[in-house]
Amino acid sequence: MTDFAVWDVLLAVIGGAVRVGTPFLFVSLGECLTEKSGRINLGLEGVLVFSAMAGFGGAYLSGLWWVGVLLAGLSGALIALLHGLVCSLPRVNDIAAGIAIMLLGAGLAFYLGKPLIQPQAPQIPSLSLGAWSDNGAVVSALNINVLFPIGAALALLLTWAFANTRWGLLVRMVGDSADAARALGTSVNGVRIAATSAGGFIAGLGGASLSLYYPGSWNEGLSSGQGLIAVALVIFARWHPVRCLWAALLFGGAGALGPALQSVGVSGGYYLFNAVPYALTLAILVWSCSPRRAVQGAPMELTVNR
Repeated sequence: MTDFAVWDVLLAVIGGAVRVGTPFLFVSLGECLTEKSGRINLGLEGVLVFSAMAGFGGAYLSGLWWVGVLLAGLSGALIALLHGLVCSLPRVNDIAAGIAIMLLGAGLAFYLGKPLIQPQAPQIPSLSLGAWSDNGAVVSALNINVLFPIGAALALLLTWAFANTRWGLLVRMVGDSADAARALGTSVNGVRIAATSAGGFIAGLGGASLSLYYPGSWNEGLSSGQGLIAVALVIFARWHPVRCLWAALLFGGAGALGPALQSVGVSGGYYLFNAVPYALTLAILVWSCSPRRAVQGAPMELTVNR
């Protein structure tokens, strides 16, 4: 490739990292909050698909993109609340409940979303940070989803809240030692249900980004497993919100590599490059399977069989 082609690929990957990484960012932040309270939500794939459908439907029916975004968040919170309530019952396993919630959310989205496959809904606007340049590639790469700065600010806010607020202390305490939290009179189930629901709302914003920005339409295969990948992403980020931001950009860049190479005429192995995010997920899981690495940074209640 020429120098210009390399530059075009780099710009495309940078722009794609933000476009593709925005749903990863919100879903991973939502899961990070949930797991900080000592609960795993493997139902995020169902949350993501259902919220994407609800957000698209809300924007289409109202004609307002922000209504769709809000409805997507509320839908994600509703599905996650159901997961939190089910997991609070005696002898219910988080993993099994999460799989059931994933199937429920996806099934409801496919059933209720059939009339939404053809219509077009108002899209989430872009922030044009490249208006200063005459280079079309630069302008395109710097068209940023308006939700992305919100997600970046949320990562910073969660990091600060976990370290400096009573609410953050309660979530961390419940996630590290449920017995200690109960001894202090804290409702462990209450904190976990609240954290799971809030995490579902945040993940729902990622669903809105999928259906209302990139790729910007509703169909049944929209998420491509991003909800499940986000769980591995949280492990990779060591349960730290700001690291979730960088990890989301890394996964987003990996997902944008194939289209970026195709844009400069490199078509050989296109589908292989599209598999990079999944290969990266597998590599992270293998790398983190060591007990020493797996426990590092994890809320201690995640290592306890409940």
